[in-house]
Amino acid sequence: MKAAIISIGNELLSGLTVDTNAAFLSERLMSVGVATVCGYTVGDDVEMISEAIGNAARHADVILITGGLGPTDDDLTRTALASFLGVELLLDNGLLREIAEFFKKRNYHMADKNRVQAYLPKGASALTNELGTAPGIMAKYQGKTIVCMPGVPYEMKKMFDDSVLSIFAGAERVVISKKLRCFGAGESTVAERLGDLMERGRNPLINCTVDASVITLHIVATADSSDEARAMIAGDETRLRSILGPIVYGVDGETLGGAVGKILASRRKTISVAESCTGGLLAKMLTDTPDSSEYFAYGWVTYCNEAKVSQLGVDGDIIAAHGAVSEPVAAEMAAGARKRGGSDIGIGITGIAGPGGGSEQKPVGLVYICIDLGGESVVKRYVFPHSREKVRLRSALTALDLLRHRLHD
Repeated sequence: MKAAIISIGNELLSGLTVDTNAAFLSERLMSVGVATVCGYTVGDDVEMISEAIGNAARHADVILITGGLGPTDDDLTRTALASFLGVELLLDNGLLREIAEFFKKRNYHMADKNRVQAYLPKGASALTNELGTAPGIMAKYQGKTIVCMPGVPYEMKKMFDDSVLSIFAGAERVVISKKLRCFGAGESTVAERLGDLMERGRNPLINCTVDASVITLHIVATADSSDEARAMIAGDETRLRSILGPIVYGVDGETLGGAVGKILASRRKTISVAESCTGGLLAKMLTDTPDSSEYFAYGWVTYCNEAKVSQLGVDGDIIAAHGAVSEPVAAEMAAGARKRGGSDIGIGITGIAGPGGGSEQKPVGLVYICIDLGGESVVKRYVFPHSREKVRLRSALTALDLLRHRLHD
């Protein structure tokens, strides 16, 4: 069984609203063994919505539509569906009474415009909306099923689970996925190492996504049973870990900060951090995980030179000689954090996040990161040629990854 998803609304095309409905539906469909083969985002236009339904019907057995079922003039899904089916819209008096009762129970006035929500394309049926006034619509077209649901996410999700998911009960196969999180190599390098494992049409299928230099490998297995699919995933996970080695830091939703926290907790090590250009982002990543108080001791954001001297004990002469963004200052920041925090480990980060403040010798994106393990420090120099936000994010993630590798050595 194949599915298509159509998301409707000018606000989606303008970027004012993020389409979370399509992601939810795709994930739920995959969990029951149904492939989403295509998706469309369409504005509030009857002709374009009707055309999108026709395109989707050429490729899919079930077409899931979200949005455009409200009572206002820009809610055109029911009109477009009737146009596509070549039928008229008819008032369903029973449905009108249900909508009126919804308002009455809540002691709200029902505007006359809400009557339009009781109109259905001839031959279609309504789907109950327990959380709102927009009923869903289900229709048949040449052996295919078309389902229209509200665009409001929490209304759509309940309607899908209560009234739509049963459509897919006949799906014969199970689809299970697992994510491997990686950091420390580029997407092309990972793809080159994996080679034939990323071929399309392979089962399990391995997809790759990248966000802030964190690479996520999605292992998607399709099988006749859950046990068989999990066994296929386990086999591929072993192969991927063998090929990629230490760049794999976790699975599913695990963060790099969480992975480092696990190591620190297991080794009963404590850490303090001193940050300049990252502005506390590293400390946030380390403390996002519950129970981080087991290993996180102190954090300083020493943005100006005076703070580096007074709070961390950095030698002012070193700053004068080398500049705040330099290897020796990063080392002194890390040592100061470790000592003043009474910790086993100290991290120091200093850099130029931009967009200004750079020079030919010290360009925007230049960052020094020091890991001080019990007085043994290692400083690394990087240039991250991105926006201010990306420089800060990449710096904090790189600091975590450096520590992770040092702890494994």
